[in-house]
Amino acid sequence: MNLDIHESWKPYLKDEFEKPYFLNLVDFVTSEYEKYTCFPPENDIFNAFNACYFNDVKVVIIGQDPYHGVGQAHGLCFSVNDGISHPPSLKNIFKEIESDLGVAYPESGNLRRWANQGVLLLNATLTVRANEAGSHQNKGWEVFTDSIIKMLSDEKENMVFLLWGGYAKKKVKLIDAEKHKVLSSGHPSPLSANRGYWFGNKNFSKTNTYFNKNKIAPIEW
Repeated sequence: MNLDIHESWKPYLKDEFEKPYFLNLVDFVTSEYEKYTCFPPENDIFNAFNACYFNDVKVVIIGQDPYHGVGQAHGLCFSVNDGISHPPSLKNIFKEIESDLGVAYPESGNLRRWANQGVLLLNATLTVRANEAGSHQNKGWEVFTDSIIKMLSDEKENMVFLLWGGYAKKKVKLIDAEKHKVLSSGHPSPLSANRGYWFGNKNFSKTNTYFNKNKIAPIEW
C-alpha cells in the first residue's frame, strides 16, 4: 500500500503508522489490491489528506465506505471524479445546498473544490473491494480514522464536524463539542432523505454562520 501522504500530516500520523494494527492493515490492503479489483485506485487511498492539508482543515465530513463501482471513488467521501454520474447521496447533498444557499446544482460531482478550502472528506474505511460494500470494514481503518478525528479535535479549535446518519453520529464521542461545532442530521441517502431526515437540515448555511461568527472564512459550497 502506498503511504504517500502530504507532509503536513506526517508529524501527527507518524506514530500511528508504526502501530501493530496499522502494519497489519497495510498487509491486508496490499494483499486485497493484488488479488482483487479494489477502490479507490491505490494512489488515491489518502487523497483526502493530499487535497486538504492539516493546517487548512476547518470542516470534517465523515462518510462510511468508498463507492464500490468502477470509476467512482477517488479518496474523498461522497465525491466522484469529473464526468461520473452523481450517486444518489451526492445528488441529495447538492439539492440541499441548492435549497439552503441558492447555489445552482453543479455539473461535476468532484468535491475537491471543497477539500481545497479546508473540508476534510473522510471515509471511516478508506478502501473497498469492487461491488462489495463494507468488504474492508473492521480491518483497522476505523481505528486509524477515529484517531484522526480525535487528533483534529484535540489539536485545533473552532472546527465544524458534519455527522450525517447513525454511523457518523457515533463519532461524536471523539469530538470536544466545547471547542468545535457539531452539526448532525440524517444521511443523504434516498432511504433517509425520503423519510424527511435529510432535507432542510441547513448544515451548509449553519457552518458558514458559525465561521462568520468566529471570523473564519466561510466555505463556498
